Amino acid sequence: MSARTAARRQDVASALSGAGARSLLVTDPRNIAYLTGFRGSGGAVLVEDDGAAVLCTDSRYELQIADQAPDVDHVISRDYVAGVLGRRTAPAGSPLAVEAHVMTLVAAAALRTTLSELGAETTPVVETRGIVEEVRRSKDARELAVIERACGAVDRAWTHLLAAGLVAEGRTEREVAADLEHAMRRAGSDGTAFDTIVASGPNGAHPHHVPGDRALRDGDLIVVDFGAIIDGYASDCTRTVALGAPADRLLEAYEVVRRAQAAGVEAVRPGIACSDLDGVSRGLISEAGFGEFFGHSLGHGVGLDVHEAPAVSTRSTSTLSDGDVITIEPGIYLPGLGGIRIEDTVAVTSGGARSLTTTSRALSVL
Repeated sequence: MSARTAARRQDVASALSGAGARSLLVTDPRNIAYLTGFRGSGGAVLVEDDGAAVLCTDSRYELQIADQAPDVDHVISRDYVAGVLGRRTAPAGSPLAVEAHVMTLVAAAALRTTLSELGAETTPVVETRGIVEEVRRSKDARELAVIERACGAVDRAWTHLLAAGLVAEGRTEREVAADLEHAMRRAGSDGTAFDTIVASGPNGAHPHHVPGDRALRDGDLIVVDFGAIIDGYASDCTRTVALGAPADRLLEAYEVVRRAQAAGVEAVRPGIACSDLDGVSRGLISEAGFGEFFGHSLGHGVGLDVHEAPAVSTRSTSTLSDGDVITIEPGIYLPGLGGIRIEDTVAVTSGGARSLTTTSRALSVL
């Protein structure tokens, strides 16, 4: 792990010159874990432009930091930012980069106070976004194996949910969500990657519906969006199932989404523009007359965050690369009637796509 995290820090250091900075203050817990191996709930890391780094956390984690980040110089203090900035080796007054998308206004004010207390009040603060996240984007073999385990957990949980008859008429969305989350835990998940979605009947027209007390009914389509997390890495999967005989319009829409999702997965390859990949599935849905009912992007990257780079959307400027892990998740949402979404977590390889979530995409009628 030490060699892996050291290489990641060196990649971040190499990116600093492009940001016009000599050091990067890292405060996002996921980025701290990625760069050092330390997974405590509080801390900060300073990465210098030569790849050197210092990590600060408090006494709760003194043993943990030695175990998880043995190759990183560390400071034990409750003042995380002061702890790392006090060990900064870059020349006085040289630019300091911060994770602007993470830092709050309160934290920014505290940073200025800390710099002043250290006699470095003239230090230029450079607001950056995505320096570590861009390095995180390409998954190595170990990361891919962990994500595949997280995908296996959702596959096993979903298989259990259906086999045990837990998606059934009269059960509530909330009950189904709870059973699925329990099944993911039993399948090896450390927790949920995001709040589980169970959207039945007309609620399926809301892409991010919160499970409630609506009871599942005959004729419903039920959209279930769920993800596991293992060793910090996420998976993401959506399946849509039917109770009884849904309306013909919903069945027609389901088949369109199934074909669009399959076409999207088939089109995945290194070098394809993410906007073009979005267009493959979106074009099929539009040609079938459902274009106005597919409002979100086709997908997103998956890793330490369930939503990370690259974006797979009409506005994306990214191009897929070997090592990316993304979702392909087209949907159709018909107000007052219901919705459909089919989603897989997919690894981008030199040979194309490899779906890491593998349960059937055919419509299950329960």
